[in-house]
Amino acid sequence: MRTLFVLFFLLQMALVSQAQKLRVAVAGITHGHVGWILGRGDKGDVELCGIYEPDTALAKTYAKRYGFSEKLLYSNLPAMLDAVKPEAVLGFGSVFSHLQVVEACAPRGIHVMVEKPLAVSLEHALKMEKLARQHRIHLLTNYETSWYPSVAKTFQLCLDSGYAGNIRKVVIHDGHQGPKEIGCSPEFLAWLTDPVGNGGGALVDFGCYGANLMTHLMKGSKPVSVTAVTRQFKPQVYPKVDDDATIIVDYGHAQCIIQASWNWPFSRKDMEVYGDKGYVFAPDKNTLLLRNNDKTPVSRRQVTAADIPVYEDPFRYLHDVVRGKITVPANGLYELSNNVMVVRILEAAKASARTGKTVKL
Repeated sequence: MRTLFVLFFLLQMALVSQAQKLRVAVAGITHGHVGWILGRGDKGDVELCGIYEPDTALAKTYAKRYGFSEKLLYSNLPAMLDAVKPEAVLGFGSVFSHLQVVEACAPRGIHVMVEKPLAVSLEHALKMEKLARQHRIHLLTNYETSWYPSVAKTFQLCLDSGYAGNIRKVVIHDGHQGPKEIGCSPEFLAWLTDPVGNGGGALVDFGCYGANLMTHLMKGSKPVSVTAVTRQFKPQVYPKVDDDATIIVDYGHAQCIIQASWNWPFSRKDMEVYGDKGYVFAPDKNTLLLRNNDKTPVSRRQVTAADIPVYEDPFRYLHDVVRGKITVPANGLYELSNNVMVVRILEAAKASARTGKTVKL
């Protein structure tokens, strides 16, 4: 009798666990980050119920690579949504395709998370924002730096405790040796290095990180102006887009210098925040360098998710948002208005680089 009770209890727990899983589908698999979800495994929070990819040969190749059933594959997005009825969709196609995903999902009440940036243009971003708000869905944008304990601690120190004083200057570096140089797949390179598919080159691909972080530090306020210079140091490799960008985002009382490049000698994602009392540097995801007066030596601190609340898994974050366990904070790194502002900054930066003039906002 006791054995039957234990079996019954375990069965009930399994059913509850299954019911709590978030049903997600993937829209597009050409993004190099798609392996994050396809190879994630079962962590008890997300159930992959469908995969849309118009390139059927590529889809079958990925099915073999990651070991999922070809029954999950669809070559038509609306048909997949109606057939599998996901609660949320993960956009892993081109940035240009993000609008198509939201246009299909929002009227069906399906939440969406896309890879950074939100959109290729402000026109697309505003359409997506209108659809998301009209149909009351979550529209989140995923950045790797949103997972970093060092970034979360920097925000706490600078925004909550005032460690560095009034923020005056922020310098953000993002990039790597180049997408071709680091071995991105042909299907990823096809749109990542195309001004239509990606909306630009390094300026968009890595400039969006700095715009996202600075928008949060400035609590969502609009910059006064944006000035940008782009370069093609490797036109033989990237003939259609820039491979290096320097963007100055001015707020009057503070300034952000974003250095985005496919020409760094190594991969980097780091941030320096300077205030009128000190500074906070985040050179990597777990390290902080701190100093807050001229007599204090620089202190080095290691920080992990045990030290500061931060989601290191974006899919768990999506699960908890949709399930109502957490609320996306105003101007949070994943949040919609923040990421519309990001696209606004990037669009101004592209215009500045094209014309050679500062763009007023």
